[in-house]
Amino acid sequence: MMEEQVVSMPRIGDKAPAFKAVTTQGEIDFPKQYEGSWVILFSHPADFTPVCTSEFMTFANMAEQFEELNCKLVGLSIDGLYSHIAWLRTIKDKIEYKGMKNIEVKFPLIEDISMDIATKYGMVMPGESNTQAVRAVFVIDPKGVIRTIIYYPLSLGRNFDELLRVVQALKAADEFKIATPADWRPGDDVIVPTAGSCGVAESRVSGQDSSIHCHDWFFCTKKLDKDQVLKAIKK
Repeated sequence: MMEEQVVSMPRIGDKAPAFKAVTTQGEIDFPKQYEGSWVILFSHPADFTPVCTSEFMTFANMAEQFEELNCKLVGLSIDGLYSHIAWLRTIKDKIEYKGMKNIEVKFPLIEDISMDIATKYGMVMPGESNTQAVRAVFVIDPKGVIRTIIYYPLSLGRNFDELLRVVQALKAADEFKIATPADWRPGDDVIVPTAGSCGVAESRVSGQDSSIHCHDWFFCTKKLDKDQVLKAIKK
């Protein structure tokens, strides 16, 4: 009896697994050719399916917003190149959804008939399907390090405003050395790193630093101007 191959799924903080692939925008060398940019690598179950069509139209419609954040988009499914091309042409020529029409998908869509890349990234989950990738999302930073991983089942379309927010929050955290609280958006208060000593904790709680508001010694926030944040992360 042949032993089942065990593939270790990538984790947050790991280097993004490297691969070369054919796409609708030519061959890519991933993540090497994206060095210096943020990337969202995402999978979808299949071409010519309604949920995936709504997602690709939404992503393509928001592509400029991601580009402003120096974030590239790369899609993948276990379909062939010609299927990809035909589907994307159908989207542009025939589909209108939520006021979006004539939508041209300009970011690359990877051909992965062999399932090699999907397997390498843990995008195939047998509990959902043995032949389709789930809706996986990998946010990868300019150094090729995985910073966020999100998985959705086949039936659940993604929230693309949230994916945009994730990139904004990651870039803000890196730029200003802060953390972001629940539901954070640019302009909201941010979280100051926890005090590293009793003295710092005491000075914060006592109000010696008027720029910081402490709910308790371990939970302190400060204001971060929206325009300052947007200027810093749009590069």
